[in-house]
Amino acid sequence: MHADPGYVEHLATNRYFDRTFDCDAVKVLPGEYFVTTSDIVLVTVLGSCVTACVRDRDKGLGGMNHFMLPASSADESSVLSSSARYGAYAMEVLLNHLLKLGARRSSLEAKVFGGGKVLPSLTQAQVGEKNASFVLDYLAVERIPVVAQDLLDIYPRKVYFFPASGRVMMKKLVRVKNDTLIAREREYEARLRRDNVEGDIELFG
Repeated sequence: MHADPGYVEHLATNRYFDRTFDCDAVKVLPGEYFVTTSDIVLVTVLGSCVTACVRDRDKGLGGMNHFMLPASSADESSVLSSSARYGAYAMEVLLNHLLKLGARRSSLEAKVFGGGKVLPSLTQAQVGEKNASFVLDYLAVERIPVVAQDLLDIYPRKVYFFPASGRVMMKKLVRVKNDTLIAREREYEARLRRDNVEGDIELFG
């Protein structure tokens, strides 16, 4: 897979054993995704970012991404067209990898979460709202049904996704001051601003 620096979306590598669910787990950080055919849990914590949990409901394989559209102070029409390419890439990488594992596009379904007003710098630019709108619009265009969603609001979310069964457990972090989450999303936002969004991308199929 080749891509411009701005589109570096990579497989999550943070694996651990989750004692709560008594199974292997993978933590998906901003700019990462993971797909699996195993009975494991995928975990992520969201602020302004969104995650799409996508699975083949017949084969029980699935994956999760974690992405954000970059904020910009440029002209709004060009912002949406250029920044949406980040989201499109994050979705395409996830979907293409699922198809490569044997998923059928006609059997895919999605559950989407995130887009909260958590970071002040992103709230002003309505990044959470744009992320939420983007992921719903993208899935509608791709004709992948959204069977569950929890978007917007002002709280961070922790999401547990079990691709084998399709089960999702979500917890709103109402009373938790999550400095780690904020630091991760700020760093991710800065990386998006640094990277170049021009040029073509090549996706593996």
